Amino acid sequence: MYSHSRHRASLRALITWLSGPVRSSGAMKSATSLLLGAALATAFFLLYTSVRRDLGDGPPRSAPPRWTQEKKGEASVRDQPNNQEAVVKGEEKTDVVTSADGGGRDHGSSSHQQKQQQIVMPSQQQQEKERPKQDLADLLRRAATADRTVLMTALNEAWAAPGSFLDLFLESFQHGENTAYLVQHLLVVAMDQKAFDRCNAVHPLCYWFRVEGMDFAAEQKYMKGDYLEMMWKRNRFQQTILELGYTFLFTDVDILWFRDPFPRISPTAQLVMSSDFFVGDPDSVGNYPNGGLLYVKSCDATIGFYKHWQSSRERFQGMHEQYVFDKIVKEGVPPHLGTKVQFLDTNYFGGFCQHGKDLGKVCTMHANCCVGLDNKLFDLKNVLQDWKTYKARVAAGNKEYFTWRVPGRCIH
Repeated sequence: MYSHSRHRASLRALITWLSGPVRSSGAMKSATSLLLGAALATAFFLLYTSVRRDLGDGPPRSAPPRWTQEKKGEASVRDQPNNQEAVVKGEEKTDVVTSADGGGRDHGSSSHQQKQQQIVMPSQQQQEKERPKQDLADLLRRAATADRTVLMTALNEAWAAPGSFLDLFLESFQHGENTAYLVQHLLVVAMDQKAFDRCNAVHPLCYWFRVEGMDFAAEQKYMKGDYLEMMWKRNRFQQTILELGYTFLFTDVDILWFRDPFPRISPTAQLVMSSDFFVGDPDSVGNYPNGGLLYVKSCDATIGFYKHWQSSRERFQGMHEQYVFDKIVKEGVPPHLGTKVQFLDTNYFGGFCQHGKDLGKVCTMHANCCVGLDNKLFDLKNVLQDWKTYKARVAAGNKEYFTWRVPGRCIH
């Protein structure tokens, strides 16, 4: 770049030459005047431009043309990720306003940029509470015994509340004979979020069984509200367990556990259900079934039976799954299924309807034939206390006959 002194010297030399002795001709004077004016204008322009460049107040010689700058600006905006979820609400962000002629000019005070708060409405997924990830197959694998058998129960918020059935249910395993190990194979199926949260607080194996558009959190009174749908959804979930290749022993959460049940279940059994009333023959269709305790081996015969069970619901509109089970068993299991259905003896797997009185034999006690959660809970607490008293007497060497405390609010 030229210096200021060199430009001034060049200008003085030019003016000196032009102002020398003038030729005698009139035409020469006129031409000289014109040439002098043009030279002076050119010299002043070159000097002005050079000074501006030296001071840095002007576009550099290597600056790209304006259209190149505009395209570069557009590309930078285009390359920015369009991800609203990554924008934090209230974050300040520079706003570039594009002019009407398509240029990327900025408008503002000094830097032509305007800052404003970027408010992004959360997406629908963000509005929903984040749900914990679940993997049913993994939970079953962790809960299963070596022969792929799981103990399973289902509950909603009303049954899972602190001090309610879930706590009493889990406590009974700790006071039973050879029952504590069963808890590590227990999968608790929660029918609503609060039951799921409560389960996670007290037990390591919990699964949230969601049914879109339905809320099973409140007490589901027998045959009222969402009771029917809850029971049929539970039934379909049991079928899913079988289809995944796992045998299950399902238990209602209002059942207390005092002894290991598996020695009382035949290794060849396929489907064995508890009874409200047992007639003395495990193979008799005259038994009164109760789905609160149900052992089902995973095989083609039982999966086929569950499909038959589910499809039979259409023939018995408005009835629960236990009623339909009784009907299709009394009709006779379709021969092509080959499913063997049996029933559990109430002397070992009893309930408030009918129960064994010898505490030296009993495996479970079910709060059936009883209406109202408070009534069930009251009598079950007494049953558990009776069991603790029995165990203390046995530990002290007293093996005299001892039975349940009756009457109660339900048990007689």
